[in-house]
Amino acid sequence: MAEWPEAECYMVDRIRRGSGEAWSQLVERYQGRLTAFARRRAPRGVDAEDLVQDTFLLFLQGLNNYREQANLETFLFVILRRRLAGAHRGRYIGVCDLPETEGGDRAGAMAAPNPTASWYARRDEQRDAARAALLTALQSLVQKMQDAMDLRDLQIIELLFYAQWPNRKIAAELKMDADAIALLKHRWIKQLHERVVPLLKHKLGETIPWDMPGAVDSLLTEIWEEQRLSCPKRSTIGGFVLGTLDEPWQQYVGFHLNRLRCSFCGANLQDLQEQTRQDSTALRHRILQSTVGFFRKA
Repeated sequence: MAEWPEAECYMVDRIRRGSGEAWSQLVERYQGRLTAFARRRAPRGVDAEDLVQDTFLLFLQGLNNYREQANLETFLFVILRRRLAGAHRGRYIGVCDLPETEGGDRAGAMAAPNPTASWYARRDEQRDAARAALLTALQSLVQKMQDAMDLRDLQIIELLFYAQWPNRKIAAELKMDADAIALLKHRWIKQLHERVVPLLKHKLGETIPWDMPGAVDSLLTEIWEEQRLSCPKRSTIGGFVLGTLDEPWQQYVGFHLNRLRCSFCGANLQDLQEQTRQDSTALRHRILQSTVGFFRKA
């Protein structure tokens, strides 16, 4: 996994050392896009700003437990998504509910007649290994497409693995033949399989079935959404708003926002468009007030 940018590491290190100024900078930087996302996803009767405030509080409470394996924005979105999931289920999610992978075994798959503690531990180890291997393989595949400017393939793989669109719907959307979509899907799954199996063998010392941790499709979507594998940078979205991107990227970002309807990038877009909202300052004040006890008095 990619490490945090140096500037983010420095900011987080200052926060760990008790810098209220660094914390204020972090809140100011990310509160808008998180709020926009929460407003899109919050269940009726739940205050989106409360969810964002909880997100920052949870981040701060668990800061020393986080490993710098993804960018800071992604970490915050992961916490907010889990807080939203808890709101939809009608329960509070605390620091202890913030594991590296999303709660529960979505596989429902490995049936053991009388499962033991060691069986559960082994199942979780296998699932975590499969998830990590699949993430590595997906990151490599997406990076190759981006480097080669294969933006049409990137659109297709997003619709297949993230949005889970059927082949015919993708073909109609992109004006392609459905058989061509099926061929590409088969090719990419084969590439992922060839990359994942050796990684699992190295990690576990054994070969396990390709779909061992559960439905591969749901795991692909989970990984894609949580790690935001193909999301354009915030600066790129800003360029899209201004119309300053090269045409291929302008078209791709528009697709990503308007057809794929990525909630994370949609939140960034909305935040960029609403940076001057009057209630932004009020929410920032609430967040800083709720976390003031974590920092030393001047």
